[in-house]
Amino acid sequence: MPTANGAIFQAGVNDRPLFEDRRARHVGDLLTIVIAESTSATGKSDSSLDNSGSVSLQSQLVVPGGYSGGSSVNSSSKNDASGTNTFNGTLTATVTEVLPNGNLRVAGEKQVSIRHSNEYVRFSGVVFTPDIRGDNTVLSTRVADVHLEYKGTTSLDAADVTSMFARIFASVLPF
Repeated sequence: MPTANGAIFQAGVNDRPLFEDRRARHVGDLLTIVIAESTSATGKSDSSLDNSGSVSLQSQLVVPGGYSGGSSVNSSSKNDASGTNTFNGTLTATVTEVLPNGNLRVAGEKQVSIRHSNEYVRFSGVVFTPDIRGDNTVLSTRVADVHLEYKGTTSLDAADVTSMFARIFASVLPF
């Protein structure tokens, strides 16, 4: 903690100029990340196999004529796969490092527990400072080296399970 010397101006206490905006630019500053991620992937593969052959035998035995036979195998397969993910929300992150070029390394986590579910979002990446809007937000699509993790867990307690089974049996069995 700096020593108070009785003056209004305290060197090093607040290094922001009077008329400067409040956009994040120092370690410890907060920045709101507007998460607007969307991914889509499609893959296709085709393969076919065509195999055929024939055999012919001539016999000099008493049986006139000959024997002949043939076989043919046709096979084909197709595989189509696609997936789409969309994730929207906001998360406030902390500036953890100011890189030599002025970019900001940020990281943040949000945990939410509601009744029997626990969810958390973790975010980290590098922000190019001109991409920070006037309201101190940045789109996640404008953040480099993004690591975005979303996980959720739910648990049912015994009372919920008992209540659920009671409702099922009450709807099936007449009283």
